[in-house]
Amino acid sequence: MSDATPSLPELIDMQIRANGPISIASYMALCLTHPHQGYYKQADPLGPRGDFMTAPEISQMFGELIGFFCVNLWQQMAEPKSFTLLELGPGRGTLMQDALRVATRAEGFGDALHLQLFETNEELKAQQAIRLSQYNPYWPTEIDAVSGDPLLVVANEFFDALPIRQFVKGATGWHERIVGLKDGARSFGLSPTPVPNSAMPEAVHNAAPGEVYEVSLAAADVMQRLAKAIGRLGGAILAIDYGYAPTRTGETLQAVRRHAYADPLEAPGEADLSAHVDFGALATVASDASLTTQPLATQGDFLKRLGIVERARTLSAANPGETGNISAALARLTDAEQMGDLFKVFCAASPGLIPPGLSS
Repeated sequence: MSDATPSLPELIDMQIRANGPISIASYMALCLTHPHQGYYKQADPLGPRGDFMTAPEISQMFGELIGFFCVNLWQQMAEPKSFTLLELGPGRGTLMQDALRVATRAEGFGDALHLQLFETNEELKAQQAIRLSQYNPYWPTEIDAVSGDPLLVVANEFFDALPIRQFVKGATGWHERIVGLKDGARSFGLSPTPVPNSAMPEAVHNAAPGEVYEVSLAAADVMQRLAKAIGRLGGAILAIDYGYAPTRTGETLQAVRRHAYADPLEAPGEADLSAHVDFGALATVASDASLTTQPLATQGDFLKRLGIVERARTLSAANPGETGNISAALARLTDAEQMGDLFKVFCAASPGLIPPGLSS
């Protein structure tokens, strides 16, 4: 970036001065996906040197069990000779590398596989290409640019990064929270124009003044496009993220930088912005496309039902020197006070498919 090119914070401030305050969704989109300075357009954000850790980076067990999950559904679909496996936001390719190492042991799975990776970060694409080269991956530019084959979708920590809008309950209706400038600094405010209660989901009609309702139109659009494809082609979408169901009020927008919470307005483009996923809203969209949704499960329960405890024992027996690390990873992924309860598992599938790990 040359000296003459404004920084992303400067660009955002210039836009606000020129056109007035912007929605939180517009602010998040600029911070995360600006073509040149957005957070997800820059360096690798993962790992100890980055800003956060994801489950696949904690242990190979996570991806291995996702691989088993995919094989199970492929077998339930009568082992189609050609199918698409699409991962949304694949990171370094670690999850899919671990998943396919397991899944391709099933006869016919690897030959039938068409791997697609939806990614916008060029550095991460390069890492994915190295890790997954043997599977001949393809990077679509549109999220639903899939072939006419059955479709399995995996989305780990993807939906939480999609932009949200926030509305605050007032005396005469709801007011959208916006980002403006106060004394030259970015600050949150409220639109003076009220939104009637009738325009909000019934689940929040009885909200008290001051309560916050978050909605992600981007997440609903992604789910609608993929659900329509799955409804037409057959298959399932598995999404793992922090979130909740049913739809409710609550303020969850957060910024993370160097493994610590930060002010969402302080350093646009330099911090990860995210919000909890309204899985109840996504379930409604999937159901409208005639998919069957499973009850929301915790990550801990899901992984335990798929056999992570047994897998940890096997790994420890084969690598006795790593027993402590394996036990620590197991606890981090499944314990209620760590990732086990915070992260939820959502699945919408073609009628008749029974996703493993999502029923007791």
